[in-house]
Amino acid sequence: MHRQTPATPGRMAGSSLIELMIAITLGLIVLAGLGTLFANQSASRAEMERNSRQIENGRFAMELLSDDLRMAGFYGELNIKPINFPVPAALVDPCSFTQADWVSAIAHHIQGYDNGASAPSCVPADLTANTDILVVRRVSTCEADTAGCDASANAKPYIQVARCSAEVAVAANAYELGLKGTAGFARTQRDCATKASLRQYIVRIYYISDNNGAATPLAIPTLKRLDFNAATNAWVQTPLVEGIEQLQLEYGIDTDGDGDPDVYAADPSTVTIAGCATCTSVNNWSNVITVRIHLLARNIDPSPNYTDPKTYTLGLDKTGTAIAVTPADAYRRHAYAGLVRIINPAERRDTP
Repeated sequence: MHRQTPATPGRMAGSSLIELMIAITLGLIVLAGLGTLFANQSASRAEMERNSRQIENGRFAMELLSDDLRMAGFYGELNIKPINFPVPAALVDPCSFTQADWVSAIAHHIQGYDNGASAPSCVPADLTANTDILVVRRVSTCEADTAGCDASANAKPYIQVARCSAEVAVAANAYELGLKGTAGFARTQRDCATKASLRQYIVRIYYISDNNGAATPLAIPTLKRLDFNAATNAWVQTPLVEGIEQLQLEYGIDTDGDGDPDVYAADPSTVTIAGCATCTSVNNWSNVITVRIHLLARNIDPSPNYTDPKTYTLGLDKTGTAIAVTPADAYRRHAYAGLVRIINPAERRDTP
């Protein structure tokens, strides 16, 4: 009897346990490398975003201040030089809602408070110590009630400038500054019959705050602005740019009336100019025609594993000593500087 021998099953192919462990280890190494690369790229991108925001904020703050400074002393058609506006006996409180003070302050297109000393009462307590305060006075570039401009409204301050030659010839009739609804505003156009247009009177106060002014304020240094609101006898606070932690200003004073600055000072109220008998504190402010702006902008968020090693120089103080700031913390910073010519008061002095 023939017996059939069963076939031997084929040998099964596959990976051994050691091979599997080696493959897993290699895979983990590759994943760890990819994870590290991704983390580094994310950190670099976050740092670039922080730096880009800081650069953008610093430039924007410089632009805001420069644009408003260029317009300081703009009073429409009113040329204060031939009318010979008297310089007031003392600097006017920029927080005043008294109309007579508005008129007195026309000669002072800008006003400043060095390092926040003797800050006006309307500046809030969130003012950052040892930073400058800047006051800008002017009128709107838009004529009220004309196409593309706001309509005039009662209880808002306006200036009306006469264009009728008979009115212009008399200084007291050349303009009127007051509240609509209270002031007469009877000045006329060249035809001496049609009412002259109105321009809103503007006073702005710039300062550095220690918070961003949000509904839940964060301790982020912020450039803020106070806007004059005579309708409510209040000041409207507007946070402008986050991350601005220092504002230092130097003012160019024209001592000889030729439209060019002859001396720079951090505080025209206290500077003494050799050989100038009329260079008093009130005269000096009326003679400011340029401003050097020094800003220090920082990132809003700290940079991991970073300590700022730099010392930043932000102009000169009123003694002529360089203002040096050495933060030594985890925020990256950049210093900005610019020179602005205050066009209206400067060009009134220009001689052909």
